[in-house]
Amino acid sequence: MKIKVNGKEKKIELENEKALLSSILEVLGYRSNTIIVEVNDLIINSTKWENEIIKEGDSLEIVSIVGGG
Repeated sequence: MKIKVNGKEKKIELENEKALLSSILEVLGYRSNTIIVEVNDLIINSTKWENEIIKEGDSLEIVSIVGGG
């Protein structure tokens, strides 16, 4: 499946048929407690990542949270 992640096209290979957002983030190497995810211009609450199905051609914007002072 091809999707866009932060403006770059990525090919994602998943073992199961449902491409859940949580699975895609894991494949991409992101830790769930340090990011905010937008799918097709809509921010998805992290409690819904297990139910959000990603489709061919979807666009993800992933922003890492950085602490500092």
